[in-house]
Amino acid sequence: MPTVNAFAATSASEPLSRTTIERRDVGAKDVLIEIAYSGICHSDIHTVRGEWGDITYPQVVGHEIVGTVTEVGSEVTLHKVGDRVGVGCMVNSCRECENCLAGEEQYCLNGNTGTYASVDRDGSITQGGYSTHIVVVEDFVLRVPEAIPFEKAAPLLCAGVTTYSPLAHWKVGPGSRVAVVGMGGLGHMAVKIAHAMGAEVTVLSQSLSKQEDGLRLGADHYYATSDPETFDKLKNTFDLIVNSVSAKIDINAYLSLLRLDGTLVSVGAPPEPLPVQVFSLFGNRRSFAGSGIGSIRETQEMLDFCAEHDIAPETELVGADDINEAYERVLASDVRYRFVIDVSTLG
Repeated sequence: MPTVNAFAATSASEPLSRTTIERRDVGAKDVLIEIAYSGICHSDIHTVRGEWGDITYPQVVGHEIVGTVTEVGSEVTLHKVGDRVGVGCMVNSCRECENCLAGEEQYCLNGNTGTYASVDRDGSITQGGYSTHIVVVEDFVLRVPEAIPFEKAAPLLCAGVTTYSPLAHWKVGPGSRVAVVGMGGLGHMAVKIAHAMGAEVTVLSQSLSKQEDGLRLGADHYYATSDPETFDKLKNTFDLIVNSVSAKIDINAYLSLLRLDGTLVSVGAPPEPLPVQVFSLFGNRRSFAGSGIGSIRETQEMLDFCAEHDIAPETELVGADDINEAYERVLASDVRYRFVIDVSTLG
């Protein structure tokens, strides 16, 4: 089993630090990837700090991964040495349940195998992308088109597909009125993708501090939710609202903004419950939904869509020794809009 350099959490309260981890030997259907860049997702922070439940330490996180194939197993047909590839939030699933057979393995009824902090098929705990190499079964490795800048591509493997999936599922296109709640790592991707799909896009953010960015990235309108007039002005307006924030908000107030048969879908994951009054759903036959990442098929579709429409995340490149500071800046909303780790700094 090869030993590789990594950056890991050793407890819920200590800073992440340099370490080494073991990767499994390359099996017949496996792909060995030399990681070039790994995005920092708010999920990484929730996980290492124990906010989504207990985990086993030490833990290497990171599920926005791009790199180059350096070795393939004897039965691999989908990838070859030298390919630009990516790995997202999952690295396996049961392949047998109803949802997996339907091509929706992110909703595997037996639980998909997360890229990190998950029990792998061999009983080990998966370790993520804050490391120099990773071994993944070929079916869960994505092709990264040449048109997408490699140093910006990593966040597409989580933030990109997490916002693309609901926009595609609810069939957003020309004539659709879409609101995006929050203008962060997820929200800015939702704006770019919804705009490219042809929707009329509105950003709903606490303040107007990022208004210039929002309009530049594709929003048609931008409103501050701290202004109570916003909710009166926009009642019964939107076909789809994508809630991208990982904090508690007044869901009932946002539901009032939906048109007939409109849907509010949450892709952000706050640790506390979001209470919903059923009467908020009765008006206009509204729906409140959730959406989790996307399938492998859908993730590849998203990557190809982004390549076709010249879409890439807004990123800030950091070295391994900057990761702890980057975490604090994420928590302070001091990033526009996604940190990406230059994994060569782990060498």
